[in-house]
Amino acid sequence: MTLLETLARGAGAIAAYAAVGVILMIVGFYVIDWATPGKLSEIIRTQRNPNATLLATSALAAVGLIVAASIWSSGGRLAEGLAGTAVFGLVGIVVQTVAMLLFDRVVGISVRDLVKEPQLQPGARLLAVTHIAIGLITAVAVI
Repeated sequence: MTLLETLARGAGAIAAYAAVGVILMIVGFYVIDWATPGKLSEIIRTQRNPNATLLATSALAAVGLIVAASIWSSGGRLAEGLAGTAVFGLVGIVVQTVAMLLFDRVVGISVRDLVKEPQLQPGARLLAVTHIAIGLITAVAVI
């Protein structure tokens, strides 16, 4: 294989993984949007709500951890790596959402209430760390 072929193959793999990662982040954003009252992008953009912003960014960071671990564990097998990234990313999104709903029911920290608060709340910080922790746990499980 020539250098040009190697570079082209590598660039194609990067583009494919990036596309899967972006799709997973969009899906993750809309799942968080579904779990919060109102339109999340509007709450962040127009109301500049720090709680909604923190929850969305932490969820996306967690998805990024899962995508990175999936790429790392693929061992250069592109098709398997892309499939694993998609599946593991979706599992991570589901687990994050379930954890958010469980915190609402078991601990009493309501995402619906948090995104109505104009000031950053301790519950948003707790849920954000939970998102990151779940992303990290999922990422390590992938590896």
